[in-house]
Amino acid sequence: MTNWDDFKLWYQHPAEQWVEALPVGCGRLGAMVFGNVQNDRIQFNEDTLWTGGPHEYHRKGAVKHLAKIRQLIFDGKQEQAEQLAFKHFMGNPKRQKAYQPCGDLLLYFPEHENVTHYHRELNLDTGIATTTYQVDNVTYTREVFASYPAQAIVIRLSANQPGQLTFNASLDSPHARLKYEVLEDAQIALTGKVARNPMAFEARLLTRVENGYIAAADDGIYIQEADAVTLILTAATNFKDFRKLTSDPTKRCNQTIRALQNKTFNDLLEEHLQDHQSLFRRIAIHLGDAINEPIGQRLANLPNREDPHLLALYFQYGRYLLIASSREGSQPANLQGIWNDQIEPPWDSKWTVNINTEMNYW
Repeated sequence: MTNWDDFKLWYQHPAEQWVEALPVGCGRLGAMVFGNVQNDRIQFNEDTLWTGGPHEYHRKGAVKHLAKIRQLIFDGKQEQAEQLAFKHFMGNPKRQKAYQPCGDLLLYFPEHENVTHYHRELNLDTGIATTTYQVDNVTYTREVFASYPAQAIVIRLSANQPGQLTFNASLDSPHARLKYEVLEDAQIALTGKVARNPMAFEARLLTRVENGYIAAADDGIYIQEADAVTLILTAATNFKDFRKLTSDPTKRCNQTIRALQNKTFNDLLEEHLQDHQSLFRRIAIHLGDAINEPIGQRLANLPNREDPHLLALYFQYGRYLLIASSREGSQPANLQGIWNDQIEPPWDSKWTVNINTEMNYW
């Protein structure tokens, strides 16, 4: 009998490196959740943000060399044929372009220093990354999920005692050409462009506060003495299709935010769970009971102890990553699914269809 709640990755410390953060995604949007206590970071991606732009790959005059390349191959002169083809016949440019990070949501909690009972987890069945800890006998909870129905990343911050949430939130990006804007309804917008090419993007953050105080400034949103806060993060680019970069990122973000204006956090959560679990629960696997240990400890003990549930967890984690990085209407999962924090990522974080794309979808 499958216990869906057993499919979790959990830890007793925050992520120190990007690869240790926990991934959430809804196909088009992805985020890596670090779970740091005082200075937290949620790094996010939008799957159409790349270097480059629409262009023709053919190399002018290449056809003039085709007969010579063929003849060299027929004559068994493979190396010479390759050299000639690489110089005159390969596509222009020879390399594909690179998948790009979009931005970072930064959260700062000024008095969260002496922390106890820290716990960080990713629940594969719910698609929610949760961080909990205590400061001065107050338990704080942060929940993060990427909603396909909402086309947004939803962050819920709460405390088990009223008026205990005081923090500020801001948006940043590794791209250089940035513009920060404060909008109505406690929204902030970050617009930018990818260097040396025509791709543009916008990230938008909507803040909802339960009790407490909220103020928007040029450097972010400030919340004081709130009971709970819901942050709704979305992003869009000017990508329309592989021929055109004519979409309006601001208009697309406005459409997303307007569609969510009247939905509560519970509405967003219920829609997300119904959507995610309709896919994740298509396959159940039970190889044994879960061992109640952090993932790092279970991995360390694996050579000396049987842990068949860990193999089932590994299998379901692969399914979770594909569900999170490839949905109807999104771009296909690339070499890193949908998650990347580097301007120059390994292998450009692109699609390589000789084997890697196939492996993602196996």
